[in-house]
Amino acid sequence: MNVVIANLQMLASTAFSIPDPGRGVAPPGAEGLLIILRWAAWTGLAIGVLGVIFAGITMMLQIRRGEGGDGLARLGWTLIGCVLVVGASGLVTAFV
Repeated sequence: MNVVIANLQMLASTAFSIPDPGRGVAPPGAEGLLIILRWAAWTGLAIGVLGVIFAGITMMLQIRRGEGGDGLARLGWTLIGCVLVVGASGLVTAFV
């Protein structure tokens, strides 16, 4: 029985001794990649603002015509997309 416990302890110690790579160092030329990521984030937010404006106009027209519509759902999905764009860096950092 002691042999089984010793083997399990050895297995657990080797399975959980994963090295920590640390923060790492950016490779040469990473500044260009960061510029592209910033542009992508800015473009995503600009499209998100346009999406909120479009959803508002759609809701306004549907209410004026007396239609029940899915404008609120469209607005909700647009806002969820904006939250993902803004929080992308934090989400990736949380998983890494």
